[in-house]
Amino acid sequence: MAKQLIVEPEKCNGCGKCEMVCSLRHQGISNPALSRIRVIQGEPEGFHLPMHCQHCLNPPCMTVCPRKAIFRDEELNRVLVDYGLCIACKMCVAACPFGVMQFNEERGQIFKCDHCDGDPQCVRFCEPKAIDYVEPVKMEMDRMRAAARRWAAPTRTCAALVETKCLLS
Repeated sequence: MAKQLIVEPEKCNGCGKCEMVCSLRHQGISNPALSRIRVIQGEPEGFHLPMHCQHCLNPPCMTVCPRKAIFRDEELNRVLVDYGLCIACKMCVAACPFGVMQFNEERGQIFKCDHCDGDPQCVRFCEPKAIDYVEPVKMEMDRMRAAARRWAAPTRTCAALVETKCLLS
């Protein structure tokens, strides 16, 4: 099964190394403006969210493309651009609900995350390990564990209150 990028914003320190290595890998220069991953600085201060293409199941970018230049690579389960067909109309940029489809004015072409052909450099160089490239099954297990942890404390507190009330009655 194809892997997916996942992000744990609580681990991200906002260093921007993922942006630099991404642009270096794809454009040959270290320029965060040309990166396929963007670190969004949020509120409260100190919150950082690395944003990348979600390779949507039903990608709006693919739906609006008049030339059918955007397609799904089933092998790595990613959404890619065929630059031979792309006319740089930017409809995909407007359609992306995550704002991660970008346009390079200098080259006159759109660009987005392509998972570095199965070896995402952002994952390799992220020192706080805020970005990972995992099987969807592992991702679901991690989400279930996190949900269980979130509910465990309130459940224990509620159970303790019920027990105390029963003892007092």
